[in-house]
Formats: sequence, structure tokens, C-alpha cells
Amino acid sequence: MALDVFKPRSPIPALVLLLLAAALGIASGFYLPGLAPVNFCEPEVGDCKNAIELFVNRLDSVESVLPYEYAAFDFCQLEEEKRPSENLGQVLFGERIESSPYKFHFKKEEVCKRICTKSYNPENKDDKSKLVFLKSGMQLNYQHHWIVDNMPVTWCYDVEDGQKFCNPGFPIGCYVTKEGHPKDACVISTSFNEKDTYYIFNHVDITIYFHSEGGTEARLVAAKLEPKSFKHTHVDKPDCSGPPLGIPNVFREKFSIAYTYSVKYATSNIKWASRWDYILESMPHTNIQWFSIMNSLIIVLFLSAMVAMILLRTLHKDIARYNQMDSAEEAQEEFGWKLVHGDVFRPPRKGMMLSVFLGSGTQIFIMMFVTLFFACLGFLSPANRGALMTCAVVLWVLLGTPAGYVAARYYKSFGGEKWKTNVLLTSLLCPGVVFADFFIMNLILLGEGSSAAVPFGTLIAVLALWFGISVPLTFLGAYFGFKKLTIEHPVRINQIPRQIPDQSFYTKSIPGIIMGGVLPFGCIFIQLFFILNSIWSHQMYYMFGFLFLVFIILILICSEATVLLCYFHLCAENYHWQWRSFLTSGFTAVYFLIYAVHYFYSKLQIIGTASIILYFGYTMIMTLIIFLFTGTVGYIACFWFVTKIYSVVKVD
Repeated sequence: MALDVFKPRSPIPALVLLLLAAALGIASGFYLPGLAPVNFCEPEVGDCKNAIELFVNRLDSVESVLPYEYAAFDFCQLEEEKRPSENLGQVLFGERIESSPYKFHFKKEEVCKRICTKSYNPENKDDKSKLVFLKSGMQLNYQHHWIVDNMPVTWCYDVEDGQKFCNPGFPIGCYVTKEGHPKDACVISTSFNEKDTYYIFNHVDITIYFHSEGGTEARLVAAKLEPKSFKHTHVDKPDCSGPPLGIPNVFREKFSIAYTYSVKYATSNIKWASRWDYILESMPHTNIQWFSIMNSLIIVLFLSAMVAMILLRTLHKDIARYNQMDSAEEAQEEFGWKLVHGDVFRPPRKGMMLSVFLGSGTQIFIMMFVTLFFACLGFLSPANRGALMTCAVVLWVLLGTPAGYVAARYYKSFGGEKWKTNVLLTSLLCPGVVFADFFIMNLILLGEGSSAAVPFGTLIAVLALWFGISVPLTFLGAYFGFKKLTIEHPVRINQIPRQIPDQSFYTKSIPGIIMGGVLPFGCIFIQLFFILNSIWSHQMYYMFGFLFLVFIILILICSEATVLLCYFHLCAENYHWQWRSFLTSGFTAVYFLIYAVHYFYSKLQIIGTASIILYFGYTMIMTLIIFLFTGTVGYIACFWFVTKIYSVVKVD
């Protein structure tokens, strides 16, 4: 009967396939009751909405980590600035949505309508600085991000293999170098040919697509534009003809920039619920995603077979042999992992720190699981801006109780008595490191005048959530954790520690830890590419079904790889498994850091000291989160494994 704990209760491959079907089945659900469609119609037809408002978001660049507000580039603005309400996630991510002077009316077409005219005088220092900033934005390829009816206004153009790419942004202009090489967006037209000249896109042709079921009302399903540059013959009465407007590198004469637009309307067969598809389908790499999933599944199946072999064959024989030893002579012939039964639950060194890491790791694990689950259901889709970060922060704040409880339970099992220090470190250490890093990065953003800088009031609100809700909840969880009886171990701990014999290379600490992080990282590195692209290349990430499945696979691989190595170490009579199990799977974070450095040098074109510091500063936050999460998963899996195997052997 003792061996029943090692009988497989549910095959892991079947579980993974079930999760695959479930995750992919709900990954396409985007729209919720809270994101209701808006009906538009002509004013003389009905009393539904007729005015179409265009909002502008911050401008960003793949060559800089510093985003800027729309107003920073001296574009046309409203006299009275109106901002829609922003949630916590939008503020923390640096989104700055505001109204614009671009106003449309449903089915009312406009041709070359002037918005405003900006004049610059070389004798005016303020004008000079504005123009320098505008030209630097063109040189760094900063992109507009416009929004109509909660949808991005896209710039669609042809790419390789005859495919069309729809970018949810468009450049403010482009630069032709002194050698006559057009940079970035200047390749779209041969008319951009003057050397050492900046061409500004001061005109946009906008096409708004709508879908109607046959009645008088319609819903907007797409908004596309084409940026153009015109040197208007008459600035006050532009005709949108003539050569492109070039700004020379040397500013000597007065000149003006007239901003204009044209808008037209077209019907579409796309339904409102599918209106994001044309954007998302132009940037997915579904084949690569499936390759990633299959790669991860193969790793899971391999590790599952190894663990099953150990549990069902090796351990079965070991336990049967150990339990058949009745006489004293036979008992002395013990070997392998049973020899260390009196030391395997010996409290680890630095048990306080380990318990704190386990508490914080549990908090992060639950937060990530719930956030990804909601994302799969469509609650955190791209249409619901800022919802992902808001959900993560709120969940982290509310999950202080399990963090304090887990930290207290393990610290008490390690024989710790400084419960006040334990709960204070759990609630302050890891969050404090993250906040300190974030605060330093925010100071750099403030110094650079970036729109991503979090306002002082928001920082106070985050601190209030931390100290007003999260810390008390951590104390509450720690209270219940310390109040419970100490975790009962299946074997007694010897008073004198057993001497550990010389270890072979692969059972030594450092080689084992380094090897342990390879497999978990191998299952996530393809997803990491898309996540890093989403963050640093400003691409939309929406494949939460794939990400949730990879998250589950990562948990399985961290657990199985750590259990496997833990068994080898115990067989080598090395009973220091606590820190080793945490660091083995936690070493995945080190591989992530190495990959982030490789991604920076191979994929990104970021320049500037501030941008480089910001990249690596935020990367360190992500590294710490991954370290705590994966380390906690590995430790808990090993703790369960060690408890089980020593609970089914007879020990004198």
C-alpha cells in the first residue's frame, strides 16, 4: 500500500493536450460587455452618433526607449486639452491619450482640409529648439499612434512575398542622409531625394471603413491612412499638390508647415466583432508559435518519461529493497538516498531568506496565473488598453496574504523564531527592490522629459496600495501561517550532520544549477522573443492562449527537471537540496538575462545612454520576477517529492 503514492493518477501528456485545446479555444475571445459598439449615422437620418473623434497617443520609436507626448513635437493641438480617463495600467505604461483637432462627421468626406499652420523663425530660440526636437524625432523614426472609435488608425503597406503589413502607427517624417541614402520611411517615394534633408509627413489620407446590416446605422470596423508630404503652394489655402516638404538641416530662413488631411468612407464586409483581425493577422507568426508549443511538448514528454521511470521503476525497487531489510546487519547495508534520511529535512542555511523568496514567489505565481487566465478569456485584450498592467498590479496587492502565509509556514518549519523580521522582509524586500529600480528609471524618464515618466501622484497611489493594503494582508497571512502547527516531517532529524562524500561533476552544486535552467528556458525562449518585441519594438501582443499554455508547460518542466536532479543529488548522499532546488529552476532567469542582452545587441537599434540604462533597468525587474517565480515552483515540487519518498520507507 505504501507504493500507491507513485501510481500515475493522470497522464501529463493528456493534461497538456487538454490545456492546449482549451487555451487555443478561448484565445480568440476579445470583446466583452464593457466594450460596447458605437453606432454611427448621418445627422438627417437618425439620432445616433455622427461626430467621429480622433485621439492621439504618445509617440515612440524602436531606436529609443523614451516616448514623448504628442504636444512635445509642436503638432496641431486643441486650445483646451481634453484627456479621456486613464486607468492605472495606462499611466504606468506611459500611455498619454488626448483629444486632437482632427474632427470628422460620418460619411462627410473632406479633401485637403487644413488643421493648422506652424511657422518657424530662425531668429527665435524657442522656434529653433522646437525644430531641432522635431528633426531629431524624424531621425530616430518616432511614430504617431492615432485612435478612432477605440481602434488604432493603421498604415498598411506591402512587404516581402506580396503580403501586406498593417502598422498601428506611422512615422512623423524621414531623413535623407548626406550621402543621399533615404532612411526608414523615405523609401516609400522616389521624390524624397534631396541630400541631408528632413521630410515631414504633414498630410494624411484617411479611409474609414464601416459595416452596416442594411439599416441606417453603421459601426466603424477599420481606419487606415497613408502619410504624405506636401510643400503647399498656398499655406492658407492648401491644395495638396506639389513636391514634398523638406526641412534643410541648416535652419536659415523662415518657413511654415501646413498640416492637412483628407478623409473618405468605404463600406466593409468585416463585422464589428472581428475588426481587430486585419491588424493582428498581419503580424502573427502562428507557425512559429506552433513550433514553440511542439518543442515544449517534446521536452515535457521527455522529462515526464524520465520522472515516471524514476518513480515507477527505480524508486519502486529502492523502497521495496529498503522495506525488506529486517535484521540489523541488513540495515547497515543501506545506501543511496535512504542513507541521508536523518539529514534531508535539516533546516537550510539562510532559511530566513529562502522563506522570504518562497513567499514572494508564491505571490508572483498566483498573480501570473490569474492574469494570463483572464487574458485568455478576453478581459485583457488590446482593445482594453492598460487592463493587463492594472490587473497584474491589483492582483499583486491583493495576494499579500498567501505570500505571508507561505513564508511563515516554511520559516517555521526551518525552526525560525524571528517572525517579525520574516514578515517584514516578505512584505518589503522583493517589492522594495522592484520599486527602487522602477523609481530610479522614473527619475531618468523625468530628466529626459519623457511621457513615460509616472506622475508623482501615481507613485504615491502605488505606495498607498503597497503599504495600505499589501503589507497588512502579508501580516494577516503570516499570522495564520505561524499560528498553524509546524509542518510535520516523515523522518526525524539527526543531531549530528552526516558527512557528504566527494561528489561527481554533475552532482556538484554549480554544474547542477547551471544544467537545471537550460530546459525551462528552452521551452519559453520563442515566446520571449514575441514578448520582448511587444515591449521594445512596440508591437501588439495578443497571443495569450499560446502564452498561457507555455506558462503551464514551464511549470511542469521546472518541477520535473528539479525533481530529477534532486533525486540524483540525494542518491549521491548530498542532502542540501533546499537552496539547490530553488536555484536550479531559478537559474532560468539568468538565461533570460543573457538572452535579453543578446536581443539588445542583435535585434534592437536603441541608441543613447538614457535608453540603454532604461532597457537594462527594466530587464533586471523582469529577471527578478522570473527568478522568484521559477525558483518557487522548483522548490515546492522538490519539497513534495522528498516528503513523499521518505514517508513510504521504514526508518529505524
